[in-house]
Amino acid sequence: MIELRDIRKSYILPKITVEVLKGINMEVNDGEFMAIMGPSGSGKSTLLNIIGCLDRPTTGIYLLMDIDVSKKTDNELVEIRNRKFGFVFQRFNLLPRFPAWKNVELPLVYSGVDAKERKQRAMELLERVNLSHRAEHHPSELSGGEQQRVAIARALVNNPAVILADEPTGNLDSRSGKEIMEIFKNLNKEGVTILIVTHEREIAEQAGRIITIKDGVCYSGCY
Repeated sequence: MIELRDIRKSYILPKITVEVLKGINMEVNDGEFMAIMGPSGSGKSTLLNIIGCLDRPTTGIYLLMDIDVSKKTDNELVEIRNRKFGFVFQRFNLLPRFPAWKNVELPLVYSGVDAKERKQRAMELLERVNLSHRAEHHPSELSGGEQQRVAIARALVNNPAVILADEPTGNLDSRSGKEIMEIFKNLNKEGVTILIVTHEREIAEQAGRIITIKDGVCYSGCY
């Protein structure tokens, strides 16, 4: 499904060039559950952003379902992101003025889906993550674990092939973290490909494969 060939990423600062990724080669198979580990500053979040088409590599080839994504225009990348990926972040990124169901439906607004279908789909996904009873609650009225479940429902609303999660349990207590991981494991059993960035070994070990990034280089787990 995903193939990265010699992916490099550099940032040009006023006096220096910082090389964050230094030639990543890896494959992700359809239906795989992968964890990306590494210390802070290792490049793991940058790698996830490139995979999710939120950023571009400086050099290298990125094949997504045999399509060379690295040659796509910005508008084409937006379309790929909307159709292929769902994103879950450590800080949830929910809009505080909207109740849970409206946060879930937002990606459908940008896809032009009518209001009735949007709400129906949002409610179905909140049910899927056991939160339909909290649909009218705003983020400030939800626990951290509940907010993350809303974020997962939102990530699923466009039926993505891949879920990309950056430290999804990082702001949660251990019980909430376990609940989130159970949701991911169940989604993976249904065929959704999942990539998680985490610094927690116990979280990573629940994935089917672990790759380790250090100083912009893949130390283990890459093909």
